[in-house]
Amino acid sequence: MKPLPHSQKTVLEILGTGREMTHKEIAEKVDYSPRTVRYALKKLREKKLLIKKMNLQDMRQIIYQYQMNPVKETGVADH
Repeated sequence: MKPLPHSQKTVLEILGTGREMTHKEIAEKVDYSPRTVRYALKKLREKKLLIKKMNLQDMRQIIYQYQMNPVKETGVADH
């Protein structure tokens, strides 16, 4: 696996604290444009490093959470 770009590392570090956050909350914490944050989130989801969930309090928002055990291509989670 190739090393992550700086923007993806930063987003992953923020979500690595264990807190679920919306795109807006992440963008407020980092000094990147909202577009850069969206792209980083998209790439991290493709790499199975993040979980994307609906916010049950506000269904218009999506919540992102760091996935502790990334799923390999085989579909089995790492331990």
